[in-house]
Amino acid sequence: MPDDDRTRSLLLGALDRQRRHVLQALDGLSDAQLRAAPLPSGWSLLGLVRHLTLGLERYWFHTVMAGEPLDYWPADDPAADGGRPADWRVGADASTAAVMQEYRDAIAHSDEILAGLQLDAAPRRPEEDWPAGVFADLEAVLVHVILDAATHAGHLDAARELIDGRQHLVL
Repeated sequence: MPDDDRTRSLLLGALDRQRRHVLQALDGLSDAQLRAAPLPSGWSLLGLVRHLTLGLERYWFHTVMAGEPLDYWPADDPAADGGRPADWRVGADASTAAVMQEYRDAIAHSDEILAGLQLDAAPRRPEEDWPAGVFADLEAVLVHVILDAATHAGHLDAARELIDGRQHLVL
């Protein structure tokens, strides 16, 4: 397998493992447990899923790499956001099933986008305030998203252990 194919396979495999880790960490929790804030910082597990949907999958792959509009981003509401960015907000009227399905749908669309891009593909919608060269291509974006998703998967593991004692073994 050529190095580019191997690198691509390694990166996409790592991304998939983090996504599955997130879903497994949430499996079996009730709606109340998913909406509760187990840590003093006040975020809920469902809020983290919303962040992974909007702030990772949709932003980095749909908007930055594919050039799709950012029209899904929620407006800031300091009273509702508790000091967190708006992409963590889950209203009481949002069903748990819908938030989880949005994450799965975002992943599916991201995978379609990723299948059509080479690792050296430049972002179609870069941000002006990015440091020069930091997110120059899909490879750099993938590394960033994998690290961010892995960090949040770890957050979910800690929160899950606090909620019901379940521990996730990472190999």
